[in-house]
Amino acid sequence: MDPDLALLLNGIVSGLLLGGLYAAAAAGLSVSFGMLDVVNIAHPAFMVLGSLIVALLWAATGLDPLLLSILLTPAFWALGAAIYVAYHHFFERRGDEAIQGLAFFFGVMFIIEVGLVLAIGPEQHFVDAAYANTTWRLGEIDLPLRMLVPALVSFAAIGGLVLFLRRTFTGRAIAAVAQDREALRLLAIDPVRIKRLAFGISIAMAALAGGALVVVQPVDAWSGHVFIGRVFAVVIMGGLSSLGGCVLAALAFGVVENVTASFYGPSWSPAVAFGCLLLVLAVRPQGFFGRTA
Repeated sequence: MDPDLALLLNGIVSGLLLGGLYAAAAAGLSVSFGMLDVVNIAHPAFMVLGSLIVALLWAATGLDPLLLSILLTPAFWALGAAIYVAYHHFFERRGDEAIQGLAFFFGVMFIIEVGLVLAIGPEQHFVDAAYANTTWRLGEIDLPLRMLVPALVSFAAIGGLVLFLRRTFTGRAIAAVAQDREALRLLAIDPVRIKRLAFGISIAMAALAGGALVVVQPVDAWSGHVFIGRVFAVVIMGGLSSLGGCVLAALAFGVVENVTASFYGPSWSPAVAFGCLLLVLAVRPQGFFGRTA
């Protein structure tokens, strides 16, 4: 096989696996930002918090990091629900969710990051999962399990979330809460309770993404900064509140970044990926699967 073609194919496959990580990171934000209209700028910080807790628990127990991240989801759901209660009480119910609410989540992000530095230090943490050093080969294409297994777990979690949102009454209420609160009240549904539940789910998804992240790469307290622009770009490109669009945008973003890095160097990959975002929004401002106003 031509070396350039092999490099291109490996770049596409690795990009798809990287897109699985981006999809896991962005799925929770798609719920909070796209469905609830809550601009949680701290979402990547919660993901990093999950990563570092998983790394500590893995060092103490030796359990699979992805299993540990699943076991952490109830605690992160409770944390997200508590944070939403504070956000609603101090900002949303008074109509101050725009600037003041955004500042609130900036504050939460810095508290998490500084707290992590004080608690466990600024050094990087990494887990050596049992499959981390195994690579499957399909001809000239490499499939590192270090990236494949987290991607598959991420897609399974997103698929479960999609089924919950589409097949259950509570899931449909979550999808509707940002569109028409009064209609929910007429059905005797408390919109605040629904949003509290949904925001907890978004933070629980951040824990799952954190488990995937720490398998793929080393993580420190500041690693979330790398993902802030990417996760918002993925959610916007896919179309607000569309998890299917979120996954498609994450895969596209990962492929563009990885192929660009393979041929032109990693310094070009963010510029090209965000340039593609601008091109998509110029042609289709509502994103891949977003609805026109």
